[in-house]
Formats: sequence, structure tokens, C-alpha cells
Amino acid sequence: MTTPWANWAGNQTATATRVAHPADPAELAEVLHAAAAEGLRVKAVGSGHSFTPTALTDGVRVELDRMASLVRVEGNLVTVQAGMPLRVLNATLAANGLAMPNLGDIDAQTIAGALSTGTHGTGTGFGCLSTFIEALTLVTADGTEVACSTTQNPDLFAAARVNIGALGVLSTVTLRCAPAFTLRADERPASLADVWSGLDEHVGANDHFEFYWFPYTDRVQIKRNNRVPEADTPLAGWRRWLDDDFLSNTVFGAACRIGRVVPAAVPPISRVSARALSARVYTAPSHEVFCTPRRVRFVEMEYGLPRAALREAFDGLRAVVAGLPYKVQFPVEVRFTAADDIWLSHGHGRDNAYVAIHQYVGAPYEEYFRRFEAVAAPLAGRPHWGKMHFRDAESLSEVYPRFADFQAVRDKLDPNRLFANAYTERVLGP
Repeated sequence: MTTPWANWAGNQTATATRVAHPADPAELAEVLHAAAAEGLRVKAVGSGHSFTPTALTDGVRVELDRMASLVRVEGNLVTVQAGMPLRVLNATLAANGLAMPNLGDIDAQTIAGALSTGTHGTGTGFGCLSTFIEALTLVTADGTEVACSTTQNPDLFAAARVNIGALGVLSTVTLRCAPAFTLRADERPASLADVWSGLDEHVGANDHFEFYWFPYTDRVQIKRNNRVPEADTPLAGWRRWLDDDFLSNTVFGAACRIGRVVPAAVPPISRVSARALSARVYTAPSHEVFCTPRRVRFVEMEYGLPRAALREAFDGLRAVVAGLPYKVQFPVEVRFTAADDIWLSHGHGRDNAYVAIHQYVGAPYEEYFRRFEAVAAPLAGRPHWGKMHFRDAESLSEVYPRFADFQAVRDKLDPNRLFANAYTERVLGP
């Protein structure tokens, strides 16, 4: 047996029979053939930034650290191996005068992991990151490397762009990128009433808009990111360190540790935190604005909801937080995305509002998460594939119109369930 593997949050662990580090699709095919011959299941792992058991296996763990290189750049189409971390992708694109059109707020994930779980940023003009995929190659259970795009194996393309590791192992991805651009970030405190009264304008008038609500207060921090021609007001290095490193990680981490030991301190800490953040406006290359360091460990649940259901879900969440037998230490994040046509994308067929809830590692969370899920699920909520949830295939099939089509592709590509584990059996069926 191997050394136990754990995800970033430490809430998922597994010990594989062996670990493979293939260097190319041919070596990966050999790994899959050997595993199948021994009756072992296979799961590829990335950087462990999923909070679900999607990467767990006691069979063969595949790590793609040797399949993490740039393949080619052709205009704005960039092909990379799927094991490349997003932070390396961002640097690679910048060196070629390009950028991802949108990003989430963490850049530690591998490309394969981020795309397969439906990772997204915010902005009504943008779907999840998988909508930027122009083409991909997937090594399937029989060792075949299959290429797909909108014109080549289009059904597989619709399924594979968000597939939670259930169809095979991503080998390469061709991304449709944008010329490198600068963002003007405007971040400032506000009241919940201000956000709700101007929500349509906030969302519609900005390229990227999100807000964070501080539990036990009526205060939020709003973030508006918009494209500008050049970096005219860069943020001073000391200010970025103060806000992103010291306040958001060092001080916040200390506050979470205090709150875990002394729960009664959480509401006043939240109120102080909501007031401590000041306004800041700066410009920087897009990936430096989108992505921020996250060193305070947490567990997370996130639900994508029809945008019209956001207020009802949020009000329900506030009631949940008020009624819990313990305290919530993390702000709640709200983001917005456009509809897409990817079968298992949270944004399939509809514009989404996302509500993400967190709890500090080691603090109780299950009742909090279950109660919020009971609010979100009846509103046609779709849980993020990389975040914690308690749904199963039967309930998920009701909110994904192409769920049965995805299952049919899975049956064809992996009839013996080489890539299955307990999580995929729960959410996709055995």
C-alpha cells in the first residue's frame, strides 16, 4: 500500500494500492490495462482542491504531474496537458500575450480538476471555465485516446467538459483564450440593503461582480472587476500584502482559531471583520485580480441556483445561520454566471447565481450544510461537483435535463466502471 493521500482541506483521505505517474497517453493506457487486469479501480487526482470524495480510490491513483506541459499555441487557441496547474497556465498564457477570459478565485487546481468539476468565476457574460474548451482528448477505460470537439464526437464533448472523472482521464485540453487584459478592481464595504436594491445594476453593469456577506451582520464586501486599457493605478505591494495576506489569511486565520475555541466570540468578530475592510481600487493583469491566496483551510458547499431564486435562497440561508446550535465563522460568497450547454454544468440551460458557504476546518459544519441544502434543493439548486453536498443520482437527475444522456455516454465508455468510486456511484448511479 502507498502513503495515504489527503485533499487540501484534509476532509478526504484514501490509501491506494499503488500510484502511477504516466508521462504520456501511451503510459497512461498501460496503467489502465494493468489496473483492469487486476480488478483495481483507477482515479486521477489533481491538487486536491475538491472537498468531495471524487478522487478517492483504494486501487490505482493516477497523478498527472508528468503530463503538465504546454503543447502548442495557435493564435488564441492554446493546447496544454491536463495536469498543468492553473497558476502555471496563467503564467504560460501571459508569456504568450494571452489570458483566460475568466477565472475563479483560486489558481492551485490542475486544469483537469478545475474543468471536470465545473469550476467557475463570476460575470454574466461568462459560463464556467469549461465553456472555454475548444477541444479535448480523453483516455478511456480501454486505453484509447479519444479526441472530441463540437464537430468531432460532439456528444462526448458535451459530456466530457464537466465529467467529475467518470468518463476517463483528460489528456490534453485546447482552450479558447483572450488577448492579455487588465482589470480594474473596485472592492468596498456596503450594506445588504444596498446590494439588493441595486443588484440588477451591479450584475449587469460590471464585467465581473460578486459579494461576500458577513454572518450575524447586515454588511457585505462587494467586488467589481472591469476591463480597462492599461494598468493605470497598480496596488502598492504593501497594501496587497496587508489586505490579501495579512488581513485575509494571517489575521482571519487567528480569528477562526479563536472562534473555534470560543464560539460566543464569532458574532462580534464577524462584525469587526465587516467593518475592518476598507475600500480599495487598483488595476493589475487579469489573473492577478481574479486569483487570491487562500491559506486559511476550510470546507465548503456551493449551490448554483436560477438567478430569480437567489433572494429566497439567501433569506433562507440567513434563517439557517440564525438557528444553528453553533456559529458560522466564514463569510458567504455570492457569484453570477451565464448559461451554457454542457450536460453536467451547473449552468446548463440557465443563468445562475451561486451561493457558497464555508466553515473553518475542525469546526462543526454538517448541520449547517444540510440545512442550507434543504433550502437550495427545492429551488432547482445544483450542487457544485467539487464542493460538499448530500445529493444522489435520483435527485440530481431532476435538475439536469441531459443527466440520462450523460449516463448513457458513461455506460458506453466505461461499462465496467474502471473510473468509479463510492462518490460517482452515489451521484451518477452504480
